[in-house]
Parts: sequence; C-alpha cells; structure tokens
Amino acid sequence: MAKPGALSKRPGCHYLLAVVLSAAVILPLLVPAATAAAAVAVVEGDGENKSALSATRQWATGKDGEELVAEREAGRVDSVVEDEFAGGFDFLDSMLQWAIGNSDPEKLKEEAAGVQKLSADELQQRRQEIKELMEKLKMPSDANLMKIAIADLNNSSISLEDRQRALQELLVLVEPIDNANDLDKLGGLLPVIRELSNENEEIRTTSAWVLGTASQNNALVQDQILGYGALARLVNMGYSTSTEEAAKALYAISALIRNNVNGQEVFYSEKGGAMLQYILENDNMDVRLQKKAVFLVTDLADFQLNSGNSGLPLLSDRLLLKSIVYTLSRFDLDLQEKVLLAIKSLLKLSTDVEDFEFYDLESVLVRLGVQLEDLPSEDQKEYAGEVDALRREVLTLFQKKLKQGTATGNMIF
Repeated sequence: MAKPGALSKRPGCHYLLAVVLSAAVILPLLVPAATAAAAVAVVEGDGENKSALSATRQWATGKDGEELVAEREAGRVDSVVEDEFAGGFDFLDSMLQWAIGNSDPEKLKEEAAGVQKLSADELQQRRQEIKELMEKLKMPSDANLMKIAIADLNNSSISLEDRQRALQELLVLVEPIDNANDLDKLGGLLPVIRELSNENEEIRTTSAWVLGTASQNNALVQDQILGYGALARLVNMGYSTSTEEAAKALYAISALIRNNVNGQEVFYSEKGGAMLQYILENDNMDVRLQKKAVFLVTDLADFQLNSGNSGLPLLSDRLLLKSIVYTLSRFDLDLQEKVLLAIKSLLKLSTDVEDFEFYDLESVLVRLGVQLEDLPSEDQKEYAGEVDALRREVLTLFQKKLKQGTATGNMIF
C-alpha cells in the first residue's frame, strides 16, 4: 500500500485521479441515449457464478436494446447489488476512455478542478454515485445469459446468424456442470434439440455440439436429453455427407451414452450399429470419423468390462464386427492403433471368438504385420513399431481365445 502523501508526489497523478473520478460520475451524461440503453441492457445478475465469457465480452442477443430495457423495467431481470465497493476502475476503463475522448477537454478540466475542492463528505457522495454506476454496468449472471440465448432460439423471426450466435453462447455457458444442469430448468434443452432439424447445416452441427458438451460426464443431463428422444436424430446426422456435422453428432452420441446403460440400449434400438458400420466401411469417409466411430466401440466395450454389465447386442453384431476388422486394411497408423484397441477390448469381453474367426482376423493381423514392416517413411518407424507390438498382443489374445473355445467344445462333446 502506498504511504500517505505518496500519491501527491507523482506529477499529475492527483489531476489524473480527479479526471477519472469526474469522468466516471458524468459518464451517463456523456454517453448517447442508445449507448446508455445498451449498457443498462446488460445489467443482470443475481450473485450466481459467472463464466469467463460473461466477464470479458458484451453479450450478443437477437433482441434490441429497447426490448431488454423494457424487460428490466418490467421486473423480469434482476440487479446485482454488491455488499462492498471493490474499488479500482479497470471495469470502466474502456468506457472512461471513450467518455474522455468524446468530451470537451475544457469541461473535463473544470470538473477535475471541482473534484479537488470537494470535502470528505462530498467525496464520499461521489464514491456512492460511482458505486451505483458500476452496479448498473454489471454483466448478467450465467443464468440470465442463458435465458437471453434461449429466448433468441425461441424467436422464430431472428436471423440464422443470430440463431447460430445464441447456440455458440450456450456452448460456452453449459461447460460448467451447474449451468448444464440448469439448461432444462430454464427451458433450453428442447429449443436446442429442435435445432437438430434445422435446414441449416451449421445450426444442426452447433446444436449437436451443445448437447454433447452439456451431457459430458453428466448423468442428469444425459437422461434429460434421452428422455426428449434426441438420440434418434443424432444417429441420422451420423450419415451426413458433411464431415463436421457427422463428427459433432458422434461427439454428442458418445457423450450421451457413455457410462449410461439406458442410453446404450436406446442407441442400439435406434440402429446406431448400422450407422457405425456405414462410417467404417465407407472408403470415401473422412478417416477422422472412422477414428471416432472405433473409439466409441472401444468405450462401450471397456464400460462393460469395467462395470460388469454385459450383453449389449451392439457389440456382438456380426456386421459391425466385420466392418471393424475391415477397417484394419485402411492404412493410417492412428486408425489402425484405435481399431486394434477396440478388437482387444472386444476379445476380452467375450469368450466367443467365432465371428472374428469367420472374418479371418488372424490373416488380417498377419498381413498388417507385413505392411508395418514395409513402411517407407523413417519418421513413422517408431510409431509403426508401437502399433506392431499392439498387433502381436491382439493376435496372441485371439489365438488364446481360439484354444479356449476349442477346449471347451471338446469338453462339451
């Protein structure tokens, strides 16, 4: 803390303080009516948690300033009242610069001179005025920001640009689990799900992204979204010719059914396996989508292994298993590694390897070994060696399972 009198030793510092105080007090007089309305329009907040977004940017909304001001005057938004004045002027920095830059310099000098002559009581009164001004300029709480975005989604007359912006704002806001839990309470889940059927690809893609983010590791939101029947639409989006749309659909599906038995059963009933098969067997499919599809299979198998829940029909679907084995022939080291991990988990999950034997898994693994040895690129050799080690591990496990199956068959016979 500065010593008493230190401030006055800095050249011009007392004058600068006077200018800042003066500018803060007279700011409402300097800002045009439209700008003042916009500033007041973002006055919301009820002391709830605030995301980084709400602290750093002015909130975008499809409503104009007059509508928001009208809602505030009608009592539909709350004001934040701080118990103590925090001090400092960082929050007002940009607005003060605007005010100073757009004011009469002579008038500001007069105001500054007047501030220097104020008594202690008068300075305290100015302090209170500044506090009240800052309260009016508070950003809204996350809950109120979500309400604004949801209102925009429910507004059929707003542009696609504003609709997309509302979804992007929700995408950031639902990252904290508390906000995600509030999304349905605020009436936001259904509007987001509705946008999955929007004619605009970008809107559909962002909607799936919001749902995936909100349901990530969140059983409550998972069940809410599943209850609204959104999974069927997401499965259909997995067939999209747009890589980005299909990728975000897979992201949302993975988040919805991860560690959720009900979600996994719904995914199977909605023919999610056929969608994964389509992605894996399509030679023209973006390899990123195939990686996501294989990762989802591995995630489902590992969940059953770790939880003791077994019997998900999806993981014993012959056509899906065929497509997984087929994907090993597509040369991409990262994809091959992910496929090998999926097969490893599936082999651990089941004692019945008849389907893998039928699709000649052993021969496919042997051919893959030859392919990995013939890599022309030196910078891929090390990674190829790691993939080959995994390949040998999977081959050993498969052969072990075959022997166990043969021994069991002989005992039964």
